[in-house]
Amino acid sequence: MSRIIALANQKGGVGKTTTAVNMGAALALSGSRVLLVDIDPQGNASSGLGLMNRDGVPTIYDVLIRGLPIYRAIQKNPDYPNLDLLPANRDLAGAEIELVGVRDREAILKEALAVLGPDAYDFVLVDCPPSLGLLTLNTLVAAHSVLIPIQCEFYALEGLTQLLNTIRLVQRNLNPDLVIEGVLLTMYDRRLNLSRQVAAEAHKYFGDKVFETVIPRNVRLAEAPSFGRPIVDYDPESLGSRRYVALAEELRRSVEASEESSSSAGVTS
Repeated sequence: MSRIIALANQKGGVGKTTTAVNMGAALALSGSRVLLVDIDPQGNASSGLGLMNRDGVPTIYDVLIRGLPIYRAIQKNPDYPNLDLLPANRDLAGAEIELVGVRDREAILKEALAVLGPDAYDFVLVDCPPSLGLLTLNTLVAAHSVLIPIQCEFYALEGLTQLLNTIRLVQRNLNPDLVIEGVLLTMYDRRLNLSRQVAAEAHKYFGDKVFETVIPRNVRLAEAPSFGRPIVDYDPESLGSRRYVALAEELRRSVEASEESSSSAGVTS
């Protein structure tokens, strides 16, 4: 069954898109079938996989607003056979206004993904915009879990209360099965007291929900998007690449353990 994971944080510049692209690529490299859904009007996840804004290419906007079947908008890339992309572009910027009057507007993405069936992909990763509007809400309703990147800089935890409150509201009213997949520390520099302090605060607040893998500041990791390539392709030996490979494996183990626990609970009941 597909594991749908929302990558969300309304604070921009936390490494959310970098994580969506590179964790997705690392999962695909190890054999998992991955769909990366770009639901951010900036379209950075799309360009990070080499798909620049091109006229005539169907996008998530066409799926959400025009009712295009999702499989007609999914882009395949022969360079990454296990990694498919549902792209976004600037058309998506007006989608939240267009969705306001639509019935069941918060569940449109969930309904679109359901068409693919439960076994089309092992992982569906959704890169959310840096806001808590209807696009992010659609993602939280569709997802099984939320992965929250936090940058190891000043004000790192600022605004997280609002995100967590939104997650609780979704759990209470729209998606009771939604859980926090984990909290990922990004832009970590072990030489800086600030990075260590943010990491300590995150562990204090989230406990074992913080991933063991941390993503460092890395020049090659910052360069890769400008070439439209994930880091595991652009520089597989770099520290950034090795960390995202480790994160993908940690995520896979966590999901497998969660599924085994759910299966055991089902048998017991």
